[in-house]
Amino acid sequence: MRHCLPSVGTLLLATLLLSGCTLLPEREPPPPPVTSAEFQARIDRLEGAVTASCVTGQQARLDQQRQRQQALSADVREVGSLLRQLRGEVAQLGRPDDQPEATRECRDSQTRLDNKEILGRSEWIGLPGVGTYLKARIDSGATTSSLSATEITRFERDGENWVRFKLGLNDDDSVVDSVRDEWIEAPVERRVRIIQASGEESRPVISLLMTLGPLRETVQFTLNDRTHLDHPVLLGRRFLMDITVIDVAEQYLHERPEFPGGRPAEEAGADEAADRDEEEAEE
Repeated sequence: MRHCLPSVGTLLLATLLLSGCTLLPEREPPPPPVTSAEFQARIDRLEGAVTASCVTGQQARLDQQRQRQQALSADVREVGSLLRQLRGEVAQLGRPDDQPEATRECRDSQTRLDNKEILGRSEWIGLPGVGTYLKARIDSGATTSSLSATEITRFERDGENWVRFKLGLNDDDSVVDSVRDEWIEAPVERRVRIIQASGEESRPVISLLMTLGPLRETVQFTLNDRTHLDHPVLLGRRFLMDITVIDVAEQYLHERPEFPGGRPAEEAGADEAADRDEEEAEE
């Protein structure tokens, strides 16, 4: 009987199948299950990394914003200085040409120093928006300027806080008579807290356009009753800084401004003399 031998092809196929089984890579065992504590620890690490990244980015943005703000503030100060210089030059151009040059130089030297206006301890100011002149005490010890006001009433306009008031004046105060009892309205810029021996007080702060000699500035005033004081206006260092120098030995170095219904500037001498007489009497 004849034995049946496998064919060559059959043997080759069997060999390949056997070798293929040996070449298959072994599967890696699955990772062990994560416990709740490990999962929470991973979440905490991720939250910490995200928080640190946000804080770092926010601080960088704040630093950039602070640098831009400082640069803008410097630009504003420079522009303000240039504007004041231009106003001075324009005022000089408006002076009469027939005035002798030596006289102009002498007068300028009396009221200007290093591009700063020289002020006496008392000066005339003008309030164009109100339409009057007033006497002002120059006080570098005060931070904010102050305007005498009475019957101060708060109200709201277009969603903003405003005040309505009258000028706080005595009978002998120099003022354009037509505005003595007129109501004045202005938006409240902010409020300041004043601590005195009698207690705490909150005062509104408003902005008004003011003139003093060649100076023309928007000034912030606190409103309070100054009728018990000699001057209805006090000018503090927020206005005085960088643009004025005070000569305490002088008074009224600048002419009184003129307004419709008011007296001419040349008649201010009598009011100024009254101040000097009062000071000499006190001495």
